[in-house]
Amino acid sequence: MPSGGNDRPTMTQKVVIGDVEDTVTAVGKLQPLQFVDVGTQVSGQLKKLHVTYGDAVEQGQLLAEIEPTIYQARVNAGEAQLLNLQAQLAQRRAEGTLAGQQFGRQTALLAERATSQDAFDASSSTKKVNAAQIAALEAQIKQAGSTLNVDRANLGYTKIYAPMSGMVVDVIAKQGQTLNANQIAPIVLRIADMDTMTVYSQVSEADIHKLQIGMKAYFTTLGQSGQKRYGTLRKIIPTPEVVNNVVLYNSLFDVENPDHDLFTQMSAQVFFLIGEAKSVPTVPVSALRPVKPAEKGGKPVRGYVVRVKDGSSIQDRPVEVGVMNRLVAEIKVGLKAGEEVVIDAPSAASREAPRGGGRGPRI
Repeated sequence: MPSGGNDRPTMTQKVVIGDVEDTVTAVGKLQPLQFVDVGTQVSGQLKKLHVTYGDAVEQGQLLAEIEPTIYQARVNAGEAQLLNLQAQLAQRRAEGTLAGQQFGRQTALLAERATSQDAFDASSSTKKVNAAQIAALEAQIKQAGSTLNVDRANLGYTKIYAPMSGMVVDVIAKQGQTLNANQIAPIVLRIADMDTMTVYSQVSEADIHKLQIGMKAYFTTLGQSGQKRYGTLRKIIPTPEVVNNVVLYNSLFDVENPDHDLFTQMSAQVFFLIGEAKSVPTVPVSALRPVKPAEKGGKPVRGYVVRVKDGSSIQDRPVEVGVMNRLVAEIKVGLKAGEEVVIDAPSAASREAPRGGGRGPRI
């Protein structure tokens, strides 16, 4: 309904029943909640890779093999050395038994002055030397056993098993590639549990104070823009990322992924729900006119009036506003569905102004 002589004509719109959301928006990426980078603890050529992208694996499943020839040879040599030392020990113990018997006889003969002191001293020395040799061999056997255990462990590491059940989401190493584990463990592949995904959303420093742990959130993806997936904010990482001089905070929430139709690194349009109202009377924000704040419960409450069309007349009516965003507002008290309210139509100047705050065309 135009108002005469005003270059900003007024129009009316009916109060409708609808849903209102007040949100903080952000962009994000999807990552599996649980994943592990599987590497190798020994160096060598990647002899066999048993899995590839997208394969489902179970915990304990054989994933890859490193060429084991060198490690098997070390184990064989260690076992042979250990057997040799054990044989030497058995020999020394037998000699020690004989030396002990001879020392006993020399002791008895010396008491009866039936042997010389030199013979007795030689027998005593032989017994002590043999005991020392046995102790040395026992130490060598212990050392060789420890070395053999390390060699056996390294031989076992040539077979790489899945530390968890999940899906192979990335393969870094190639079959035939030589891997060097001397300085840092080379990554062979990544396994992820795709049943639950985490949304890493980047929220600006201007909006981060509006977020609270436990608040409701949802997101959409480019391929499924009409499907909302809901979760609960569980963590705000306090260390920011600075991108083009913009300070952003990673805010995390999890969503179930039973059909595995969400993938790693998918882009997400994220909405954190500050407030929401469903099936309530709504009007465009342009229909609201602020008035002096009123006192409610000892606190100032911002008030609004709307211009309501009743037949041929237009009357101002105070309303109580609930959830509101930049487009629509919930009317808690003061209006009912079907009533007509006056909204301001954009002026001719604003319609002709370029979008984006009046900036000139991009060159």
